[in-house]
Amino acid sequence: MAIVVLAANTRSMPKLDGSVKDKIFDFFAKVRADDTAPGLHIEPLKGAVDARVRTGRVDLNYRAIMFRVDDKFGDATYIYFGTWKHDDANKLAVKSTLRVNPVNGVLEGIVGQLDGKADRKKRSVVPDPGGVLARLAAQPVLGYLTRAGYVLEQLTDRLGLDAELATEVLAAPDQEGVFAVAQTTEVAWQQNAILDLAVGRSINEIRETLGFTEQPLDTALDEDAQILAALAHPATRMQFTLVDDNDELRRVIEEGDFKAWRTFLHPNQRKFVEKHQRGAFRLSGGAGTGKTVVALHRARHLAQQNPDARIVLTTYNKTLAKTLLDDLRALDPTLLIADNPGDRGIYVAGIDRLAAAHLRRNKDQDEAFAAVFGPGTGVRNRKNLKPERDWTEAIAATKTTLDPRLAHASFLNAEYLSVVLGNQVTTLQEYLKVPRAGRGVRLSRPQRAAVWQLIEQFRKSGRTAGHLTFPEILAVAAADLRWRAESTGNSVADHVIVDEAQDLHATHWALLRALVAEGPNDLFIAEDSHQRIYGQPVVLGRLGINIRGGRSSKLTLNYRTTAQNLHFAIGILEGAQYRDLEEGEESTAGYTSARLGPAPRLVQCPSSIDELQEIANQLTTWTSTDGISPGDIAVLTLGVQERGLVVRALGERGVPAEVLDEELPTGDRVQVLTMHRSKGMEFRCVILAGVDRDHVPSQQRLRGVPEEELGEAQQRERSLLYVAASRARDQLVVTWSGQLTDLVNK
Repeated sequence: MAIVVLAANTRSMPKLDGSVKDKIFDFFAKVRADDTAPGLHIEPLKGAVDARVRTGRVDLNYRAIMFRVDDKFGDATYIYFGTWKHDDANKLAVKSTLRVNPVNGVLEGIVGQLDGKADRKKRSVVPDPGGVLARLAAQPVLGYLTRAGYVLEQLTDRLGLDAELATEVLAAPDQEGVFAVAQTTEVAWQQNAILDLAVGRSINEIRETLGFTEQPLDTALDEDAQILAALAHPATRMQFTLVDDNDELRRVIEEGDFKAWRTFLHPNQRKFVEKHQRGAFRLSGGAGTGKTVVALHRARHLAQQNPDARIVLTTYNKTLAKTLLDDLRALDPTLLIADNPGDRGIYVAGIDRLAAAHLRRNKDQDEAFAAVFGPGTGVRNRKNLKPERDWTEAIAATKTTLDPRLAHASFLNAEYLSVVLGNQVTTLQEYLKVPRAGRGVRLSRPQRAAVWQLIEQFRKSGRTAGHLTFPEILAVAAADLRWRAESTGNSVADHVIVDEAQDLHATHWALLRALVAEGPNDLFIAEDSHQRIYGQPVVLGRLGINIRGGRSSKLTLNYRTTAQNLHFAIGILEGAQYRDLEEGEESTAGYTSARLGPAPRLVQCPSSIDELQEIANQLTTWTSTDGISPGDIAVLTLGVQERGLVVRALGERGVPAEVLDEELPTGDRVQVLTMHRSKGMEFRCVILAGVDRDHVPSQQRLRGVPEEELGEAQQRERSLLYVAASRARDQLVVTWSGQLTDLVNK
C-alpha cells in the first residue's frame, strides 16, 4: 500500500471546483490502495529535471503532479503538489524539483513555471568556492539587513538560502523590502527565515526555531532515503503532511487551501503542541500568531497520547467555546468529545458553564458554601442562576459613609471578585488583613470596614433571594473541587487547556487550579495581555499557578493579518505599558506577518449620515466589484446601539446585512457586530465604524471609574480597538465623522 504525503498548495495552483476535488480524492484513495492500477496512469516524464516527478490521471482533463520516492524495500511514497489541467500539469512537472536542502536538512519542493523562464526559487544551494558566492561577497550591497550586521555567508552557509535569494534579501533597502522578498518564495521555511531576519533575530535563534541541526544529512543514505528522513524535520512539516487514512485525505483535499492551521504547523508551534511540560505553561503572542491553533492541536496531542485522559478545553465565554468545539471537530472528527467535566475525552465549554456543570453533578455543596461565604450559609433552594445583580440595591440599603467614588458598582464588584472571592474572605477580620495587590485604590482601615458592610449587604440580599452571581458560582465550584480533591485524592481533569486567558479573573483562575492537580502537563495557558478587554489584571503566582523558570514562551509570527494591517493595529498600542500574567513587561517587539496587502484606508466623513453611506459604498465595492463573499466581511461598531443603526442604514441602502450576536455567522450577509463580540474571530475585510474622538475610547464605560483605576480602564479601551483592528485578514477600512480618535496613529 502506497503512502501519500500532501504539500501545501502553491500559489500557482488554480482553484478547483468540488467535482474535481472529489475526483482527486478518488484518485489518491486508489493510489493508497494500489498505485500500480493501470487506470491511474502514473507516469514519469521525458526530459524532467527531477527523475522522481510523476503525473497521474485525475480525469481526462486534469492530472496530478507528484513525486515518487521509494524506500529500501521498494515501497512507494507519493508527495502530491497539486492538480492542473492536463497540458499545464505536464509542462510544470518537467521543471519541478524535490530535494533535501544540504545545509539544514529541510525538504524543498518547487513547482515549475508556465512561462518557461528560469525559476529563481529552484536555485541550488551547493557551495561554489570562487563562483557566485565569492563574487557577491566581494561586492556587498548595503541594504537594511547588511546595515544591521548580517552577511551573505550567514544566510547561505548557516541558514541554507541560495546565493541569489540571499543577495536579494540583503539588498532590500528597508524592512518592508525584506518582507516583500519573503513573499516571493513558496518554500515555507525560507519565507519564515527571511521574516525572522527582518525583525532582527539572530542566525542561531532562527536555526533553533526552525529545528536546524549541525549535521542535517546522513550521507550514508541515498537520495530517496534522505527525502523520507527529511519528512520528519520540524521545518519540513510546515509544508508537508503525511495522510494516514482516507477520511483525513478527503478533509484536506476538500478544503482547497488545505486549511493550513489544521494540517501544517510552524516548528515553533509544533514544539509547544508536543513538548512535555513539567508543570503549568503559558504561551503568549499577538493577535493572529496561532495561540488558539496550538491550543487545539495540544488538546488533540494529549488525547492521542492517552485515549483515557480527561481533558478540559475552555475559554472566556460560550461563543468562543462553541468556535473551539467546531474547530476541534474539524481538526479531527475522531476525537472523543466528553459530555461532562471529569468524563473521558475532551470537554469543551466556556468557563462559567464549566463551573455550573460541575455544581449540577455534585449536589452536596455545604463544605464549599462554608468555605466561600462562612459557616451556615448554604443556598439549598436557590432559583435559576442569574447574571450579576446590581450593586446599587446594596448601596441604597446601607447607610454608608464611604466616598461616593468608592460606593460605586464598578469598584465594589471588582473588589468583591478580586479580593474577597479570590481569597475566600468570609469575615471582616480577614478582609482587614488580606493583601489587595493589583487594586489601584488604596483603602484605609475605616474604608475597608465600610466596604465590607456593603459586601455583607450584597451577600445577604443574595442569600435571601437564593441567587448566586457568576463569580460566586465559580468560587463555590472551585471550593468544591478543592474539597473533593483533598477528600478523595482525585482531581476532575488530567489536563486543562485555556484560551484567551488574559480576560479571566481571580475566581476563574481558582477554578482552573482546582480542576487539575499540580504536575506534568497540568495547565496550558494561551493568552495575549494586549487583548485584555475585560476585568482587572491578575498575577498567576499569587493564585497558586507557577509559570516562572522557563514556563513561558511567545509566538511572534502573525499568520492572519497582513503586515500593513498588523502595523496599523500595533500602532494603537503605542503609548501604553502592558504587563503579563507575572507582572513582566509585555512588548510587541519582533511581531511580524507572513503576508502583504494594501495599507488600511482611513476615511473621514463630513457627518454620521455620510459615514453610513461610505460604509454602504465600500461594502458594495467589495461584494459586487471585487467578488468578495458577504460572509467574509464585517462591520465592527463600538456598541449595541451603533450596531443596530448600521444594520438599519445598510438595509435602507440595499446592502444585505445582519446582526451577529451569540450565534455563529450565516455566511450569506455582511456581519455587523460589536468590537467586543469580534474577539476570537477573523474576516477577510473589516470596516471599523465610528472611530471618532468623542466615542473612542468610550466615555460611557469610563464614567464613574475611580481616578486610581482610570488608567487601567483606558487601557482596556485601547486594547479593544487593537482587537478590532486585528480581525482583518486582507483589507481594513476605518471610518469616522468629526475628529479621529487619538488612539489611531495616522
